[in-house]
Amino acid sequence: MMLRREKIDGLRRRLGLLCEPMRVEAELHAMESAGQGAWHSLRDDPRMVINKDLPWAGWHMLELCMSHEQHELLVRLWVDYGGGFSDSHAFYLPVKSGRVTKRLLYFPRRPQRLRFGPVGHVGRFSIEAFRMVWLTPWFAHKRLFKRICSAHPNWRGRETDDVRVDLREEAREMKVPFWDLAWQQYDQTFCPQVDYSMWLARQREPGKAAIRERLRGVEGALESSNASDLAEDVPLFSIVMPVFDPQPQWLSECLDSVLAQHFQGWELCIADDASTQPEVHRILRSYAARDARIRVAWRRENGHISAASNTALEMARGRYVALLDHDDRLHPEALLCMAEVFASRPEIALVYSDEDKIRGGERLDPHFKPDWNPDLVLSHNYVCHLAVFERSRLMDVGGFREGYEGSQDHDLLLRFVRGLPPSRIHHVPRVLYHWRVTEGSTAGSSQAKDYAAEAGQRAVASAVKAMLPSARVEPGRVPHSYRVRWPLPDSAPRVSLIIPTRDRVEILRPCLEAILERTDYPDFEVLVVDNESRCPQTLAYFEELRADPRVRVLEWHRRFNYSAINNFAVTQARGDIIGLVNNDIEPINADWLTEMVSHACRPEIGCVGAKLYYPNGRIQHGGVILGLGGVAGHSHKHLPGDAQGYFNRLQLVQNLSAVTAACLLVRREVFDQVGGLDEKNLPVAFNDVDLCLKVREAGYRNLWTPYAEAYHHESASRGEDNTPEKRRRAEREVAYMRRRWGRELDHDPAYNPNLTLAHEDFSLR
Repeated sequence: MMLRREKIDGLRRRLGLLCEPMRVEAELHAMESAGQGAWHSLRDDPRMVINKDLPWAGWHMLELCMSHEQHELLVRLWVDYGGGFSDSHAFYLPVKSGRVTKRLLYFPRRPQRLRFGPVGHVGRFSIEAFRMVWLTPWFAHKRLFKRICSAHPNWRGRETDDVRVDLREEAREMKVPFWDLAWQQYDQTFCPQVDYSMWLARQREPGKAAIRERLRGVEGALESSNASDLAEDVPLFSIVMPVFDPQPQWLSECLDSVLAQHFQGWELCIADDASTQPEVHRILRSYAARDARIRVAWRRENGHISAASNTALEMARGRYVALLDHDDRLHPEALLCMAEVFASRPEIALVYSDEDKIRGGERLDPHFKPDWNPDLVLSHNYVCHLAVFERSRLMDVGGFREGYEGSQDHDLLLRFVRGLPPSRIHHVPRVLYHWRVTEGSTAGSSQAKDYAAEAGQRAVASAVKAMLPSARVEPGRVPHSYRVRWPLPDSAPRVSLIIPTRDRVEILRPCLEAILERTDYPDFEVLVVDNESRCPQTLAYFEELRADPRVRVLEWHRRFNYSAINNFAVTQARGDIIGLVNNDIEPINADWLTEMVSHACRPEIGCVGAKLYYPNGRIQHGGVILGLGGVAGHSHKHLPGDAQGYFNRLQLVQNLSAVTAACLLVRREVFDQVGGLDEKNLPVAFNDVDLCLKVREAGYRNLWTPYAEAYHHESASRGEDNTPEKRRRAEREVAYMRRRWGRELDHDPAYNPNLTLAHEDFSLR
């Protein structure tokens, strides 16, 4: 039955709130209008109560766009069906500033009131769009399963039909309605970010039987491994602990955490560095008398932490050495987890774990680390605690060096891993070490101990000198971080920057002008690949470009295929280094290309990526994290441009599994070695991720640097995937990536399995 336009519009008005900006009639609580869609929150819990023109029962799509000072807000919408507002009838929606966010709503019956909580703090914000649009059940169900397959950690990357089948089976086993379970799975993808206390509460501690089984497994493996040549009275682990005047209570807690270890094959080697507190002496003697595995060396003169650590190290007899500070604590499973690694892989020489901090009785600030990341460890000591070293190699490198106090662990680590294959380094993604926050400690503030930063710079400089004597090290952008200046070859290699384009001269001209005018690199060419432009202004601009000897305009008279266009351009390029650059990139700093080339020339490095910003200055690309959204996504997206990121990673050079081809450099020999971009399976999307994974598979490390910066007007020329044909093509590319790289996509070594794959902000899973 056909409905007239005015009848359809009237029906829409009754079924949904259509507000751009929000003009819905509502009761205001703790907030006031500032005009033009702007609002001022007067306290931490402002809200709007809507009691007119309410939506009907059924499915609706909520579309919301807000601008605010924070990176991401958690917006809430409560529903009153007649019994008042409650959290059991509430919808959550994480909203990034300036970005339209959508989610499905389902009302089993018509609401009597809605309560909208836009922010949770005092301050200003604006609502650019707020609409609630009625949906057919068929369309709503399709969107529901698409979201589950892209954002839910249990179903990410799966085909929607397969998820439907599995959920139906699960619903039968649980004896719950299928759509109730499906809705629950969908709703979980919008759950508020988990704070660490909530996350800890959800962790299940293993029972005594499970611990006993793990211990039997370790002991059996050790008996049949290389560790069997150890004498019965020689422990597997020597815990090295220098002590100097800690608070007695914290020292006791530290020692208790060692005694509480499930794995008993340890000795504790303590060097007291002439502590002045009698209570410290009493505690150490008491614990040494209590357990023969605790041994104490009494230094007559204070020699500081490196000398004291070496004294403790001289006492060590174990095959492996674990480092412990005198006021920190070990998790009860710490040594068991380490023993399991060495029992299953005796070739491993270094194991490190995740860690958190303790203040009073509270655990906070967990650091969930990546797997071994050589360039990140040159930027700062991300390994830190808990670190366990093969003792023989530790002694071969000379133990701790005096003069590096404050960064003695970083210096030791860098010397230990020199020449060590990455296959002999292992990361346990569990919090096994609790770092005490004390006044003046680096755990409490990155500003503490300036002498430690200076020692750290010397430690990195020493390590880099052994790799390439002409490289320089200088302080990084954040405290206790370092920047390595890798030199260019004596003859700077030519760089071929490839820029595919079609029409849109208003996008292309600023891009090329920025590259040609702001780039101080001495030898580069720009290959503009014209994919059948028709715009007269664009064609005229091409003629202007041909007058510049640094620019060549190539013709591509075929259907758009990003991979094929770039592969073709590489065959025409004259450079030793290939740069894949979008036509909507505008470099910011003059040395952007020099910075990227300096890394791309390193023999061990494959693809090099840059730090990209949206035109509003927020982060667009801080590197690619595998698994986000099912395949891959950009890290730290939409954070303020000056944000430090998760443990400063937005400010540190680091190895990543992939970087975006919006601005990517790679040596031509490497590009050719892996066969370039995949023209057949990935004509538009994910070809850069695929390229990076092929390069990594070939044995190179991909790298991202924050010191090459550019604006990126994302998809400004190509547009979005907003037609049925484009969506089908995108679905095919996703399916291919899951088939080709499924396991790698689910286990990104540059990320951590305890972090979410539903958002780009490194929040907890």
